[in-house]
Amino acid sequence: MDLKDIKAVIDLMKKNAISEFELEKQEFKIKLKRGGNVGPVMAAYDEQPQVLISGAPVAALPAPTTAAPAAASNDADIKSPMIGTFYRAPSPESAHYVEVGTEVNPDSVVCIIEAMKVMNEIKAEARGVITQICVDNAKPVEFGQPLFKIRPL
Repeated sequence: MDLKDIKAVIDLMKKNAISEFELEKQEFKIKLKRGGNVGPVMAAYDEQPQVLISGAPVAALPAPTTAAPAAASNDADIKSPMIGTFYRAPSPESAHYVEVGTEVNPDSVVCIIEAMKVMNEIKAEARGVITQICVDNAKPVEFGQPLFKIRPL
């Protein structure tokens, strides 16, 4: 990852109001934070000097806007494997990949997450029925954030 890529990640963080980004790949590690009352933003690399990048504080991420009743306790989460922007369909004119009640298998694409201008198809990775959609279309998501609830079959 070069300086241009780091700037792209910072721009993506600003655009989507993401407060923290962390990437580990083989011997490379980077962690970026945007704080509300900390002031400067810090980028840290393993075994390299820390780089300080000034940035304006940002507000905390908005709470998920899709309020739904709590799912059954045995429902599993399909979580976001990355930070980015969540899309329910391959294009604005297309139908959504899944709706509540849709039966999926491990290879079923359930959504797209755009990260650094790359559209990443996210698969269910389990067989089941979608019971809840946890994120609104075109909203930012963070690593590990639940995207869907799925009742295993």
